[in-house]
Amino acid sequence: MSIKVGDRLPEAKFRVMSAEGPGVEEHDELFKGKKVALFAVPGAFTGTCHKMHVPSIVQNADGLKGKGIDTIAVTSVNDVFVMDAWQKQTAASMLTFLADGNGDFAKAIDLTFDGSGNGLGTRSRRYSMLVDDGVVKKLNIEEAPGKVRSLGRRCAAQEL
Repeated sequence: MSIKVGDRLPEAKFRVMSAEGPGVEEHDELFKGKKVALFAVPGAFTGTCHKMHVPSIVQNADGLKGKGIDTIAVTSVNDVFVMDAWQKQTAASMLTFLADGNGDFAKAIDLTFDGSGNGLGTRSRRYSMLVDDGVVKKLNIEEAPGKVRSLGRRCAAQEL
């Protein structure tokens, strides 16, 4: 069953890039005692995620921070090197890019889809989530993978 509002996020490890190279960001480092706006996309550099989703998050970053959000994070089933390149390409230094390379987090919260027909393997569904001290407070899930109807608007500060 997919994660829902009121659930506590499962323990997770994400890969992140730092000045020293690839590292691990533990669950507690990300979520304990913090308000986090977490956005998931099916893939870095994919047309919709690259041209629409990340720019929308960047555009609304100040509004989210103004609502008391400590961290604005983007996760995808991509490796840390791809996520680092994507962050640089999108000039999104105000966001934290979290690599879920094996899809472990996406699977743990049951928000995956099978993109193998297009050579993508298992991917994360598109969603936005407000997490307060590890507990899901708001959750917006794009219902039809590959057909972005409204998630760009869901990235707006007023939705989280």
